Amino acid sequence: MIRIKAGPPRGPRPGVPSRGRLGSVVARGVGHDGRGSRRLRRAFTVGLPAAWGATAITYKLTCPLAQQHALGARIVGSAVFLAAGAGLLLHVRHAYLRELRQARRVAGAAQSVLLRPPPPWIDGLRVAAAQVSADRGATVGGDLYEVIATEHGVRIVMGDVRGHGLAALATAAAVLGSFREAAHDEPELAPVLRRLDRTLARHLRERVRAEHPSSGRDPDNPVAEEFVTLLLLEVGREGELRALNCGHPWPYLLKRGGAVPLDRTEPLPPLGPFALPEDLPVTDCGRLLPGQALFLHTDGAEDARDAHGRFFPLFAALTEAVRDDVVPQTVLRTVFAALLRHAGARLTDDVALLVLRNDRRGGAPSGTRGNARPVATDPHPANHR
Repeated sequence: MIRIKAGPPRGPRPGVPSRGRLGSVVARGVGHDGRGSRRLRRAFTVGLPAAWGATAITYKLTCPLAQQHALGARIVGSAVFLAAGAGLLLHVRHAYLRELRQARRVAGAAQSVLLRPPPPWIDGLRVAAAQVSADRGATVGGDLYEVIATEHGVRIVMGDVRGHGLAALATAAAVLGSFREAAHDEPELAPVLRRLDRTLARHLRERVRAEHPSSGRDPDNPVAEEFVTLLLLEVGREGELRALNCGHPWPYLLKRGGAVPLDRTEPLPPLGPFALPEDLPVTDCGRLLPGQALFLHTDGAEDARDAHGRFFPLFAALTEAVRDDVVPQTVLRTVFAALLRHAGARLTDDVALLVLRNDRRGGAPSGTRGNARPVATDPHPANHR
């Protein structure tokens, strides 16, 4: 990091351009160099194939050897044209690879903005997250997550947009952008959810106008079938857990030696197809004690199947991951490794995982009253989906 220290003001010295003039000179120089570099690349892109073609045509028209019909002359002529063709193919391949690298850089930048990696520590919570897209070669998909420390507590969102592709990506970006603002502005979870719902409805209306037949565009996914499953979670100063669930899988509570679902309350419908009810009941999920963790996931983790059609045993993978201790990075590595082995690295849906461990000092008093409320002793995914 470059730090600029403030100093006493100085007037312009003779023969030295002022800061504004110097900045404009540097900007013009940089812009000139950038335009020159682009022109050079453009000339190289067009000139090299032309040079290869001109070489082959010149040989054919002017070289005496090319006018002969003997076997040796034909072999030489074939070699010349083969070399020209190989050069053209290599040039095209280089151009495509350059465009692919540029596209990957752009996709990486989009991922860093949309699903920015959470910091390892947020207000005393240790955080780890991972995401993989079902589309081969894609870096982002329809899953979304975010963890934000606010004056109201640490607020988390985990969601899953129906479908894949650019339409799902745009919907995820709209929902995340709204959450990043509402999480700070609203003191309660219910108004946060209502703002997300209004943002999604506005986004879908804009998509309807943009994908109208008069626009000449083919829609990626029918807007009428668009919906988002969403889980809003809040961790208070003393580890209090409050949640609003719109059709999303409930998270797991992790502690050394086992994992249990955090709650089994019937969730609200997903955002999009139905209006939110007037009364939004926030679920009280107890407390997250120091050393305990939450495991949030999208349904792609539970719905992954092997070659025989069997669902991924997420509960068994979590139990194995926390056998010795609850370490967020270890949990992610263990679950992802088991998931890819089970599905044979052929995922049919995006998967996003998020682990938060309470590393705050102190906490609630011992006893069942202070614990996050487990609801089952044998929570197989098939039983609580």
